[in-house]
Amino acid sequence: MKKIVGYLNGFSREVDKTILVVSTLFIAGMVWLNYGAALEERLVHEAPYAFPEFTGRFFLFLLTFGFPYAIVFARKKLKLHWPFLACLLIAPFLFALKAGTNSIVQLSADYNWNLYWNEILYWPVRTVLMFIALVTCWWIFHRDKDRYGLNTKNLQWKPYWLMLLFMVPLIAAASTQPDFLATYPKLKNILPLPPDAHPDWFYKLLYELGYGSDFFSIELFFRGFLVIGFSRWVGKEAIIPMACFYCSIHFGKPLGECISSYFGGLLLGIVSYHTRSIYGGLMVHLGIAWLMEAGAIIGGKLF
Repeated sequence: MKKIVGYLNGFSREVDKTILVVSTLFIAGMVWLNYGAALEERLVHEAPYAFPEFTGRFFLFLLTFGFPYAIVFARKKLKLHWPFLACLLIAPFLFALKAGTNSIVQLSADYNWNLYWNEILYWPVRTVLMFIALVTCWWIFHRDKDRYGLNTKNLQWKPYWLMLLFMVPLIAAASTQPDFLATYPKLKNILPLPPDAHPDWFYKLLYELGYGSDFFSIELFFRGFLVIGFSRWVGKEAIIPMACFYCSIHFGKPLGECISSYFGGLLLGIVSYHTRSIYGGLMVHLGIAWLMEAGAIIGGKLF
């Protein structure tokens, strides 16, 4: 845990305060626009352009990712290079594609089972496609650098267990809130199960495992690609734009979760930058996700 505290202290001393403050105020303004004026809803569902589910998210992600980088380059007087610009566009494109495509395919002749298997495969399929896309990016742009954090060398697990333990009372408190219970547990997406789904715990567990697979692609994308990959060009300054982008993908979540995602993104970004690994952050992120599922199931029965 001392190492992680040391990483945070080092970041607080070394970070450009202007970049941090301006970017934080910017993303705070975006959060206010989203929850006060339905920004994402207008961009994604009410805009007149073609394919708004994808296009609206691309514009949103490009703004929340690109604006902090404009501040970084202005403050640091860095030179723009085409690989950086290409990745700056590829990043929001990939995540908008991931979040903005939702196709239902025929997997079963039974209507109920078809819905179930589409829900089960929704995240794993997108995880595989994102992995392939990021491996391609690594091969083109970062072949001589860390493999987007896919290593466990010198990784110590104890600090991450402590971080996860710290989150338990916060999740327990959130599990009593109506907006939290309106969103979670995600398990309700498959309920009721098909009538012949026995034993039902198996089919529920299968869903939770599929849901959990999504967090691998999220950590690989945000902490691997956007922090470890982009640090090739801007060093530790890659952490703040990533956190702003990460916050914007939570615009459809409860307000408290959205706000905390910015600070959580900073924390996980700092840790992954120094450890050059995404696995500690993956453990924390996945643990929080499953704790939220459990908290919502328990909270929904008690409140």
